[in-house]
Amino acid sequence: MSYRRLFNKKKEAKKQSTDKEILRPNGGLSLNYHLKDNLQQLKQELGNSPDIVIREFEMGIQKVPIAAIHTSGLADQKMVSDFVIRSLMIESVDETSINIVSEKNVFDFIKDNALTIGEVKVVKDWNGLILSILSGDTVILVNGWTQAIVGGTRGGESRSVSEPTSQVVIRGPKDGFTESIGTNIALVRRRIKSPNLWVEPMKIGEVTQTDIALMYIKDIVNDKLVQEVKERLNRIKIDSVLESGYIEEFIQDETYSPFPTIYNTERPDAVAGNLLEGRIAIFVDGTPFVLIAPTTFFMYFQATEDYYHRFDIGIAVRLLRYLAFLISLLGPSIYIAAITFHQEMIPTSLLISLAAQREGVPFPAFIEALIMELSFEILREAGIRMPRAIGQAVSIVGGLVLGQAAVQAGIVSSAMVIVVSITGIASFATPAFNMAISIRLFRFLIMIGAATYGFYGIAILNMIIIAHLCGLRSFGIPYMASLAPFITRDQKDTVLRLPRWFFVTRPRLVSQENITRMDEGLQPAPPKQKMGDEDES
Repeated sequence: MSYRRLFNKKKEAKKQSTDKEILRPNGGLSLNYHLKDNLQQLKQELGNSPDIVIREFEMGIQKVPIAAIHTSGLADQKMVSDFVIRSLMIESVDETSINIVSEKNVFDFIKDNALTIGEVKVVKDWNGLILSILSGDTVILVNGWTQAIVGGTRGGESRSVSEPTSQVVIRGPKDGFTESIGTNIALVRRRIKSPNLWVEPMKIGEVTQTDIALMYIKDIVNDKLVQEVKERLNRIKIDSVLESGYIEEFIQDETYSPFPTIYNTERPDAVAGNLLEGRIAIFVDGTPFVLIAPTTFFMYFQATEDYYHRFDIGIAVRLLRYLAFLISLLGPSIYIAAITFHQEMIPTSLLISLAAQREGVPFPAFIEALIMELSFEILREAGIRMPRAIGQAVSIVGGLVLGQAAVQAGIVSSAMVIVVSITGIASFATPAFNMAISIRLFRFLIMIGAATYGFYGIAILNMIIIAHLCGLRSFGIPYMASLAPFITRDQKDTVLRLPRWFFVTRPRLVSQENITRMDEGLQPAPPKQKMGDEDES
C-alpha cells in the first residue's frame, strides 16, 4: 500500500513539473526566458560538474545578461577565448555597437555580427543545448530568449596523426587515422578532392551520442548499397558505442561465423582505394579503425603496399601470403596425419629420423601439437598485453626456452617444435589481424580431424570450410567473389595483382555505376625512335 502511494505521488509530481515546461513538436523541452533559470537548470542537469565553464557578462546599453558555456577539455580553449569571449566583450564595450544593441535585437546581433567563428547555429531545446556543450561547442545564452547560439569550438586534447601500428608498410603513406572523426574524414578528403565524395553524419548511442559518418562517392557507389547500410545503422538501439567493433557486430550479415565480413583499417589510403571501387566507409568517433563494406575473402590478403610496388613484386608477395595462409591452417594437421596414419607417404630416411626423435615422447602427435600450439598462443597473447618494452623479448625468449626445455624433457619432439614454429610465423604474414584469428581457430578444428581420420578428415573439413565461405555474404555481395561466382574481368586483382593498365573497370558486383576507371591502351611502350639516332644521322 505504501509503495502504491509513493508511486502515485511521484507520478503527480512528474506531471506537475511537466505541465510547467513548454514542449516543442520534437519532444525536447524548451529553454526558459530567464538566464538565471537556464543556468540553474543546466547545473542541475550536469550535476554541477567542475569541467563545465560558465562565463557571465553584460552587453549593450541596456546591460543585457549573457552567458557563454563550454566544457573544459572538449573545447578548443584558444578558439573560445579569441573568437567567442573576446569578440563578445569587444562588442559589448564598443561605442558604435553599444547604442544599437538592446534586449530585443541582442540575440540576432550576436548571431549575425558579434561572433568571429566559422560555424554558428541555433538550438531551441535542452537536448540540443546539452549535446552541444558535451560535444565541445560553446553555447551562448541570452536573457529573455528561449533559444541558444552554438559556436563550433570543438577541439581539446587529441592524439596527433602518426604512423599506423597494425598495418605498417615499407613504401607508402605513413599517416594513419586518429580517434578524432573530423581528422579522419579530412585525411580521406585530402586524397579524394571530389565534390561527389559525400559524408552523411548520424549519432548512435542513447547515452554516449557517438558521432558516426558514412562516406562514399556518389557517382560510383550503388545506391541500393547506401540504403542498406543506412537501414542497418538506423536499426541499432544501444546505450553506448565506444569503438567501431560495436557497429560491426550489429550490421554484419552472418553472426555465427568466425570469418570477418566487414573490413577494418586505420590507413587513409586503404579507405580511399576502396571508396574508388564503390565501397562505403563507416567512421566512428573515438577509434582509429574505419569499417569498409562490402568486403570479400581476398581483400584480407591484399595490402596497400601491393599497389605501390611493381606488379611482379606484388604478385610474388601476394602468392607468398596465400602460401603462408595454407601453412598456418594446415601445417600441424598434415604433420599429425602423416605421422599417425600415413607413414608410407614419408620418405624412408625422414621417417627413420622422425621415429628416432619420437622414441622417448610419451604422447601421440596430436597431444604434442596441442600442447605446443596452446603454449604458443599463450605466449603470443602475453606478449601483446605486456608492456611494449619487454613484451617482444618475453615472447621470443619464452618461446625458445619453452621449446628447448620441452624437447630436453622428452615431452615433445624436435620436429613438432619446428612445425609449430613455422606455423606460428606463417600466421603473422596475413595482413588482416581478424582474418589471422579465424585461421588460428580453424587450425585446432582441422587438427582434431587429422588426428581422427588422417588426410580424409582434413579433406572433409576443408570442403566444409569452403562451402561455408561460398555461402557467406557481405551486404548481399558473395564473400568469395570473384571466384565464386567466377568473374573473368575481376581476376586482375583477386589472387594476383596484374599491371596497372589492366585496371580498366571497377569490381562488377560492388560498383554497378560508372564502372570505367581509366582508358584502355595505357600499356607503356618503348619510343618508336631510339634516343641518339637523330644525332648519328
